Amino acid sequence: MRTRVGTRHPCRPVPTVLRGIYLPRSTDAAAFAMTTYGIPLLVLATTNSTALSGLAFALEWVPRLAAFAFAGTLVDRHGTTAVLRYASAARALIVLAAALFLPTQEQGPGATVTVMLLAASTGILTECSYIAAETAGGVAGREAGDRAHRMQSMLLGIDQVATLSGPALAGVLLQWTGAAGMLTVIAAFSLLTSVLAPRQNHQVQPARQPVLQGLLTGWSTLRSLPALGWLVAGLTVSNLAVGLLQAAAPVIIVKHFGHSTADVGFTWSVAAIASLAAVALCRRAIDRFGLWPVGALSASIAAAACLAVSFAGTYGTYLTLIAVLMAGEGGMTVVLRTLRSRLIPADTFGATLSLTILLLLLPFPLAGVLVATVPPTQLGHVITLCAAVQALGLFAAFARLRATPGLRPSFV
Repeated sequence: MRTRVGTRHPCRPVPTVLRGIYLPRSTDAAAFAMTTYGIPLLVLATTNSTALSGLAFALEWVPRLAAFAFAGTLVDRHGTTAVLRYASAARALIVLAAALFLPTQEQGPGATVTVMLLAASTGILTECSYIAAETAGGVAGREAGDRAHRMQSMLLGIDQVATLSGPALAGVLLQWTGAAGMLTVIAAFSLLTSVLAPRQNHQVQPARQPVLQGLLTGWSTLRSLPALGWLVAGLTVSNLAVGLLQAAAPVIIVKHFGHSTADVGFTWSVAAIASLAAVALCRRAIDRFGLWPVGALSASIAAAACLAVSFAGTYGTYLTLIAVLMAGEGGMTVVLRTLRSRLIPADTFGATLSLTILLLLLPFPLAGVLVATVPPTQLGHVITLCAAVQALGLFAAFARLRATPGLRPSFV
């Protein structure tokens, strides 16, 4: 008998999808977005160092990657409820502690160490809660059957709304209320996620495998799904360029264009609006044209916009190109999530999901290292090079996808 997400007891009514999936996903996504985009801004504001800002971006992502080595196994073993609840509560406590400590410190070693540790610790806990929420969404998508892409579009829409509001809120709070105000709001969203985590019946796995076995299981599953493997490979290459733009945004916008930290958040909020619109369009386009054409068009748009970003001479042009880029990324993400929810077997979903996200996020710490080591005047050349690699990687992935036996008859 298949367990439904959010089931409290076989004889009790099943909670609605809104309460069981969408609400905890929304609060966790808000905390995720504010943490991801706000903490590098906090480091730049605290240390006034572009190198440390890039290093903080790397420190934020390296622990997240490490978390994927065990987060999927934890979810498969203990269920989404426990992982989501405890990871969110721990993140709230750590962020609140930093909010109380930072105002007592002047710019110096104490403040620098605090924000760097904050980046690392929240990175681990944020990814644990994300894997739990994403696994619950994957189960719901599987149960939706042929309407899986609609469920995934809704979940992606929630993520994009959080990305729309989170960076702007983080930037405004940091500018007008300081570190304490921004961190307190992140803690509030984390606590809400912990409270809203749905009760879910979970049968503990009788054979407890080592943590690394989860990655091996995910790798074995991914190798058996060539369509998903090629798409993950292409998006991994693409994410180096996207990660570089994310890591370099505070440097480009604040140092190069002379705008405020609030404008950094505003940039990603506008990009989220474009991505949200693309997600809505892709949901209808997939119904009519299929996954491959929509994915290929989205990849072309993203690659073209990324190639043009390094030549942007004004903040307005830069803002527009970032929005177009993220619209293309949104379309490709709908395709990825739909294939992922349809193809990955239920009994290995958590482990395989962790591995795919781990592969997709590997370029992000490298992007932070590049921003920390490359002089700001040379960032444009590095962005152009990464954009060219992105275009080649996406072309190869979607060319291989089109030729994959069974993909077009089943999904296109």
